[in-house]
Amino acid sequence: MTKAAELAKMGEVLTNSQISGRRNIVINGAMQVAQRATSATGIGANNGVYPTLDRMKIVTLNSAGRLTMTQTADGPSGFANCLKFDCTTADTSVAAGEIFVLQTGFEGQDLQQIKKGTSDAEKVTVSFYVKGNANATYGVELEDGDNNRYNSQAFSVTTDWTRVTKTFAADTTGAFGDDNALSLSLNFWIHGGTTYSGGTHAENTWHTTANQRMVNSATSFFDSTNRTFFITGIQMEVGSVATPFEHRSFGEELAMCQRYFRKIIGECTVGAGVWYLANQPLGSMEFAPTRANPTMAVSSADALKCYGNNYARDGNDTSCFDLANAQGFARFNFTPGSNGTAGDGATFQITDTDEFITIDAEL
Repeated sequence: MTKAAELAKMGEVLTNSQISGRRNIVINGAMQVAQRATSATGIGANNGVYPTLDRMKIVTLNSAGRLTMTQTADGPSGFANCLKFDCTTADTSVAAGEIFVLQTGFEGQDLQQIKKGTSDAEKVTVSFYVKGNANATYGVELEDGDNNRYNSQAFSVTTDWTRVTKTFAADTTGAFGDDNALSLSLNFWIHGGTTYSGGTHAENTWHTTANQRMVNSATSFFDSTNRTFFITGIQMEVGSVATPFEHRSFGEELAMCQRYFRKIIGECTVGAGVWYLANQPLGSMEFAPTRANPTMAVSSADALKCYGNNYARDGNDTSCFDLANAQGFARFNFTPGSNGTAGDGATFQITDTDEFITIDAEL
């Protein structure tokens, strides 16, 4: 390597190193935050769900395979946690349209530095740590949802933690939208049928053909109930160099996750208002702004209690939120189990340590 090339390489490494600031586009890549649950069984029955770890979505179609998904304290050195899949129901007769993918998605406005769709388009490097109960070959893919373009590469899993690094070619076709909608997905393919593998796969090549998305000689995770898959330390950064994983504080990761989902659990006051009618207290709740106007829900019909002047009334309604268009605010339109007094002040509280409110604005 010439001296000029050496200096250029050093400059690239320094540009992408910790001293240059935020690099990792992935949220919760170290598997720290699990607001919904730390374990969920029967995964594979429902498509487009986030069962446990924040920002880690399950995309599944038609497979009879099932697994348990957990946040597990078994990460490699420097990582307390990882995501673990345990196969609980095998699927050895794979139909053409089957799919099982672990996915994390990104808003277009967070991807403009990639310069996709321009002559200055940047390469993107994805790195992560994986292991399993046995050797396996799976695929990691960038899916451009704005332009229906795909680029996938094979990676190997062994019984020891290894760091996988894959640099994806720059794509001068198809720009990302500059908005809060889903533009790019990072997909980990662990199972699929010929609808996605019947074509001729080309490594690290952008294309538009569905049957070329799965990598050659891919392992099916559902080939045996002995299968396990562990992953953590997921990083996606601009450029062709995989820098050391960018560790962020738990507080930072939680705040970023809560842009998409927030779970308020336990006995606490969540809003205030007035008993507009004896059978209709109204109130408001404020929360940190989310990616878009969220869907809000309570864990049960009596998850909330409304207090009046020296009395309290349990809720009797799971549809108690009437959202306004303003970000970060919601209105309670509460149906009590028994009447209060019109004109009294109202305070709204979660009734029990196990009850909760969810605020969902996921991609």
